[in-house]
Amino acid sequence: MHQLDLFLLFTQPLDHAGLQYMVSGSVASMIYGEPRLTNDIDIVLHLDARAAATIPLMFPAEAFYSPPEEVMVIESRRGRRGHFNLIHHDSGHKADIYLAGDDPLHTWGFSKRRRIALAEDRSLWVAPPEYVILRKLEYFKEGGSEKHRNDIRGMLDVSGDTLDMAALAQWVSRLGLSSLWEDLTRSDRTRVQTKSLTRATGER
Repeated sequence: MHQLDLFLLFTQPLDHAGLQYMVSGSVASMIYGEPRLTNDIDIVLHLDARAAATIPLMFPAEAFYSPPEEVMVIESRRGRRGHFNLIHHDSGHKADIYLAGDDPLHTWGFSKRRRIALAEDRSLWVAPPEYVILRKLEYFKEGGSEKHRNDIRGMLDVSGDTLDMAALAQWVSRLGLSSLWEDLTRSDRTRVQTKSLTRATGER
């Protein structure tokens, strides 16, 4: 089974239940940027207490791990940072479920989410690339993992021409990420210039 197809194990039940979600994180950065291996999928989900009670029906215990229903209900009531995990037993793939709550960036992301076709009739909802970049900047600020910077660079290389740079700049400032963004884009510009110079020199 194709890697991206495995992630449909998590998104298709949400589609069938009519729940609003969007894929973010590394899977989204692969769709907008460069491929890499990952066993996790980040999903931002609108989930109230009533819908939380249906998660075990959508992801039955014989195929998936899900937390106790009461835990998901508690998480669904958080205004910010509500979170739980789902794990597919056979593949080991994990879904990190982040609940939308009243986070304004989540609200903006949902207004711009995109339906992306993987192949034939298989598709899923994906967060806009600007949202993915912003969240990865936040994750880098919190943990310092280079994978987030590399994912952002891949997205800039592949999808940079399609980004809403004005919206991205507004959110970067609003979230206090301006210095990180400037450092990354400065090094990215230097990298592109170095590649261009190397290419030009090699052609002579």
